[in-house]
Amino acid sequence: MRQVHEGSTNRRRPMRGRPKTTWTHPVLVRHQEERSRNLQDRIADAITSFAGSMPFVYLHVIWFTLWIALRVEKFPFGFLTMLVSLEAIFLSTFVMISQNRADEKRAALAEHQWQIVQSEEKQNEELLTISRQILDLTKQIHSLTKGAKEGSSETTAPAPGA
Repeated sequence: MRQVHEGSTNRRRPMRGRPKTTWTHPVLVRHQEERSRNLQDRIADAITSFAGSMPFVYLHVIWFTLWIALRVEKFPFGFLTMLVSLEAIFLSTFVMISQNRADEKRAALAEHQWQIVQSEEKQNEELLTISRQILDLTKQIHSLTKGAKEGSSETTAPAPGA
């Protein structure tokens, strides 16, 4: 499960925001394609991506600083508190959406791994069957060659007392 960050090869150019992750595992690629078809998933992914970034933190530092410095309201900042609480409700929902998305990825990978295990188990059973057949054939060849050696040693051996 390798991931490649686009633009990460050029270290001199500053990256803006989070690097876009390109998945190379076929199950994760298929999962990403399915999510990108749904508008709600794309919106949730964009919000989650922004909310989990440093620009989001910087925006809030600037917002709170300006709110207090420009004296938009008097202390104890009741309206600001209400806005921040409302934002926290939505952000916690997006965190849960993000967790569900991660669980979907893990479930898709687990299902893929289970299919591989089942395929490998079938291959192992076939190999064991072939190995048993080879062992049986080896035993038959051994008994035939042993019998042929015993038969040939009786006919070529000199008679006792001759």
